[in-house]
Amino acid sequence: MSTFEQLKERAVSRYEELVTRPNQIDTDWYNGCFDRYVNPVVTAAHIPLEWRYDFNPETNPFFMERLGVNAAFNAGAIEMNGKICMIVRVEGNDRKSFFAVAESENGIDNFRFRPYPILLDQTDDPDVNVYDMRLTKHEDGWIYGLFCTERKDPAAAPGDTSSAVAACGIVRTKDLDNWERLPDLKTPSPQQRNVVLHPEFINGKYAFYTRPQDGFIEAGSGGGIAWGLADSMENAELVGEEIVDAKTYHTVKEVKNGCGATPVKTPYGWLHVAHGVRNTAAGLRYVLYAFMCDLNDPSKVIYSPGGYFLAPYKEERIGDVSNVVFCNGLAAREDGTVFIYYASSDTRMHVAATTLEKLCDWVMNTPSDPLFSHKCVAQRIELIKKNNAL
Repeated sequence: MSTFEQLKERAVSRYEELVTRPNQIDTDWYNGCFDRYVNPVVTAAHIPLEWRYDFNPETNPFFMERLGVNAAFNAGAIEMNGKICMIVRVEGNDRKSFFAVAESENGIDNFRFRPYPILLDQTDDPDVNVYDMRLTKHEDGWIYGLFCTERKDPAAAPGDTSSAVAACGIVRTKDLDNWERLPDLKTPSPQQRNVVLHPEFINGKYAFYTRPQDGFIEAGSGGGIAWGLADSMENAELVGEEIVDAKTYHTVKEVKNGCGATPVKTPYGWLHVAHGVRNTAAGLRYVLYAFMCDLNDPSKVIYSPGGYFLAPYKEERIGDVSNVVFCNGLAAREDGTVFIYYASSDTRMHVAATTLEKLCDWVMNTPSDPLFSHKCVAQRIELIKKNNAL
């Protein structure tokens, strides 16, 4: 057996061992609301070998990785034909991100990618980079993918090769294989990220949760998660944006916040999992929090539990951008099981498993943040007294 054949055989064996590795609940973790799993569900190492290596021994005698992958993270999610499908953000060693579909029968392990990544059609202004797709199965019959499209800032000063402009790109599909590109969403905001499409019409219009921001990184006067309506998806435009969940001083969302996955309809309201960002001495810290909107008026928040729902844990804190968890994908199955797919530190994908009943309990019965330290102490004392009286 040649050196090439030996190296290839070893790589294939290691890949199959990784992809078929069973996942188990992390028994060290408990909070009563959701289960964590020991292994990430998708990493850079899960990307198929034929996407990374040249399999021709004449042009790659040492079986070197030619098109490397740095990370696999920030995946949208949906259930289709009994499988859980994630639209994974795959970042190459060249820093460019692209989308690829990974599927699993059980949603917790054995994720395999479809044969090819997604090659997006381009608008008149080509994307330099794309990432963080949210998937919405809309009542109009389409599955929409809303993602961030990044382009170099045309107003950047000479020599400035890092300033960028973010906007919301839109595609739609019926099968996750064939994608139709639509014009980017137009909003009153200078820049736009973390846009989520509501799955139902509101007064005959398409409804969007947005995150207005002044700059590429800083939210500035943007203020939080906003709401807007558009007449169509073919030329989607929001005339106005109304803040529905504001960023708030000295909370888990004091720097910025944004919608995560498409909201889930429950008997009590529309349930959201979002991300909040605060400053620390070590830099920004991203966590997940949850809230619920009114069934008949999804622009109105009716439950807003205080604090975070999920934060970086153990090795999740380590990666390209440390101390970060981020969610833009959630799959709710008919049996009530809910899989929350979240990335850690811009590096890998994890899953948290729970039920719709538990999520609603968490959101509706967890106290809100009273916003002042002395009031938080009083809130905790009330709980202690209640427990001592039992």
